[in-house]
Amino acid sequence: MQSPEPIRILQVTDLHLRAAPDGELYGVRTNGSFQAVMERALGDDDWHPAAIMVTGDLAEDPSREVYTRFRSAMESFGPPVLCLPGNHDDPSLMAAVLDGGLVSYCTSHTFGSWRVVPLDTVVPGEDGGALSDRELTRLQREISADETQWVIVAVHHQPLPMGSAWLDGVRLGNGPEMLSLLARHRRVRAVVWGHVHQASDRRRGELRLLSTPSTCAQFMPGTTTCVMDSRPPGFRRLDLGHDGSIHTEVVWLDGWPQTAGATDSRAICRPPR
Repeated sequence: MQSPEPIRILQVTDLHLRAAPDGELYGVRTNGSFQAVMERALGDDDWHPAAIMVTGDLAEDPSREVYTRFRSAMESFGPPVLCLPGNHDDPSLMAAVLDGGLVSYCTSHTFGSWRVVPLDTVVPGEDGGALSDRELTRLQREISADETQWVIVAVHHQPLPMGSAWLDGVRLGNGPEMLSLLARHRRVRAVVWGHVHQASDRRRGELRLLSTPSTCAQFMPGTTTCVMDSRPPGFRRLDLGHDGSIHTEVVWLDGWPQTAGATDSRAICRPPR
C-alpha cells in the first residue's frame, strides 16, 4: 500500500518589506526579492504546499500599508498563511491587519497528522527575544492537547547559539527553557526560525532545529561581527511525513545578482533592528 503524501509546508522569513516599492535593505530591493522567492517557491508543479509559514520580520517599515500589501499578495497564492512577528514588526498592527480569512496571526493549525504552532517571541524595543509566560503556557497546552499529532513549532528568534557572537547576543533569551519543555514531548519533531538570515540544520535527539535564510540578504555564518554573505535569497521546503519524519531542503535563488562589497562588516551591515 502506498504511503500517503506528506504534508508540505513552505517557510519564508525576514522579508523586510519597505513602504517604497523599490526600497532596499543591504542593497537588495526587498519587495522584488520577496516576489521572486514566491514565484520560485510556488512555481514547481510537483510541489504544492498545504500552508505557507512566515516566521517574522515581514516589514522593515511596519505600517498598515505594508501589511495590507503583504496580505493581498499572500491571499492571491491560495494556501493558508501562518504569520508570527519579528523584532522589526509591529505585533499589534500585524494582528489587526493579518488575522482573519486565509491569513492568521500566531494561531496554531492542524494539517493532517501535524500541528503547526507559531509563537510570538518579540520583546518590545529589543532586538533579542523571549517567550512570555503566556506564550510558554500556550505552548505547553498546544503540545499536550492531542498525543496523536506530530508538532512543529515556529518562532522568530533562534533558541540556541548560532556560533556568531553578535547574533548570539540577540537570540531567544529563554530558548533553553523552551527546548527543555519540547524535549519532554516526543511528538514535537522540529523547531524552525528566521532572524539569523542563514541556513542551518541540527538535531537534539529526535528534535530537528532549523534556521532558514531571508527572502532578501544573508548574514555570514560564524562571524564575531555582522558580515554580509553573498548568498542569494532563499526559502525552506518541509515535507512532513505521517510517521513523524521530516524531509527538508533550503532552496536558493541561483543567478540572483549580488551586491558589491558584501563582506564589509561595518559599512553596510547593522544589527537586526
